[in-house]
Amino acid sequence: MFIKLTTARGHQYVQLVESYRNEEGKARQRTIATLGRLDDAGGQVDALLASLLRAKGRGTEVAGPQVAFESALTLGDVWALHGLWQEVGFDALAGVFRKARYTTAVEHAIRVMVFNRLCDPDSKLGVLRWLETVSLPEVDTKALTHQQLLRSMDALMDHQDAVEAVVARQLKPMVDQDLSLVFYDLTTIRVEGQTELSDDVRHYGMSKEGMVARQFMLGVVQTAEGLPIYHEVFDGNQSETATLLPTIRKVLARYPHIRKLIIVADRGLLSLDNLEELLALKLDEGQTLEFILAVPARRYGEFHDILQRFNDTITDPENETISETRWQDLRLVVAHNPQTAQHQTEWRRSKIEELENKADQWASKLDGQDSGKVSRGRRLSDSGAKARFYHEVKQAHLAKIIKVDLTSDLFTYQIDEKALKQAELVDGKLLLVTNAKEFTPKEVVERYKSLADIERGFKVLKSEIEIAPVFHRLPHRIKAHAMICFMALILYRIMRHRLRLADTGLSPERALAQLRRIQRHQVKVNDQTVEGVSTVSKEQSGVLSALKLKKPSMPEQLTLL
Repeated sequence: MFIKLTTARGHQYVQLVESYRNEEGKARQRTIATLGRLDDAGGQVDALLASLLRAKGRGTEVAGPQVAFESALTLGDVWALHGLWQEVGFDALAGVFRKARYTTAVEHAIRVMVFNRLCDPDSKLGVLRWLETVSLPEVDTKALTHQQLLRSMDALMDHQDAVEAVVARQLKPMVDQDLSLVFYDLTTIRVEGQTELSDDVRHYGMSKEGMVARQFMLGVVQTAEGLPIYHEVFDGNQSETATLLPTIRKVLARYPHIRKLIIVADRGLLSLDNLEELLALKLDEGQTLEFILAVPARRYGEFHDILQRFNDTITDPENETISETRWQDLRLVVAHNPQTAQHQTEWRRSKIEELENKADQWASKLDGQDSGKVSRGRRLSDSGAKARFYHEVKQAHLAKIIKVDLTSDLFTYQIDEKALKQAELVDGKLLLVTNAKEFTPKEVVERYKSLADIERGFKVLKSEIEIAPVFHRLPHRIKAHAMICFMALILYRIMRHRLRLADTGLSPERALAQLRRIQRHQVKVNDQTVEGVSTVSKEQSGVLSALKLKKPSMPEQLTLL
């Protein structure tokens, strides 16, 4: 007997064959048994060979181990975020939901959704697809379903006060009790969908992009170091001035250990009512709340005499000029930037010249039509010219300067020279109202300009974290989505702070992109599964060091490769 290899349908088979002579004495072969496929690792052929070798006492001489590799999973970025999540103490949220007797791991679902906003922002269904590509420490990702993610968002809002208290408690060590500055601003978040609910936060309003859109408003408070400490969702058509005081009161309630607070807010948040109520607010120990607020441009007309006197004192055409005066028993700091003023003035004059040239062309065409002259294009009417010209003036925000006479039968307009001079008077100007006594006028301006960092935070929310557009319909789901994005922003800013301190020159998104190349590998050797982590490069090690995190590791490292 001997072994014979045969091929069928692309596979090789092992057969046990016997030679014999038939009745006529001729040599013939017959198949005794088919032992199995030769290319089937761990199949019948391998089992038979192992049995024969064991019978010969040579069981250890089986050919090399059978190795099977599974798909690699991304580990580095979620490992870093997991470390920060635990270091900040957000895993304490699990206690909130344990007390409420939830049977599912709500905190794990929230953690997954927060990490997804930073790594690969997607819909809640997209989160499940993303989970198939990552190795998230301590989380049973296979047990999570779409419904569990949505129910976890509901749980987040059902216990909103407790959750916000935990977040504030974990952030408290990072918020100095002698905190002197916090920044507050609002942005608009676009939403999709046409349904309307009784308690809807989605309303049509003027967005920050300058268009009417269905939206909700998001207010964020952050420290001078850039750490977000509070957020609030408002109706999409809410007046900005009405959001300032309730937000400040809630911040003081969340962080009662703060002994000193100076609020810095943008132009749209100033009103006389705000000032009176702000001055009436007291901290726990009786100190007056201090503030730095920008005067909105629409109210600059009230300061015409002050600005005129200030303009007469400007002597340096190259550098910023800063001065101070009194207004309603408060400090009024006025700053003038000559480069900004020149740019604004030149843009306005060029735009006016452009509009005047267009008006002259239309007037010439109208005069030609009246005299019987035939011109190219559609016939123009005075009312049509007025409407088109008025629309372009409004688009250029020059309606206070270029006055289009809409009541006249003829197309006519005039330039209001007084309004033009007033506009040029305020070019490059910044007016700040404050009751903070310890800052010089220059320091007041510098503190206010730091408000631009919160605008960068909004940009992160809308770009890297992709908070918008929001497709959720229910108000509590929209608020839960905003909270998840806010927690992602906290982790983002902590990463940014540490990367800057280490002088890495990396942004959080670039750091996560580098760490994303660290992968978890799983190899099956015979019947044993072994896990390992890909080699951590010098650059990746530097990022982890800057973030003050340990290198990824597995309980059982792969030693065979």
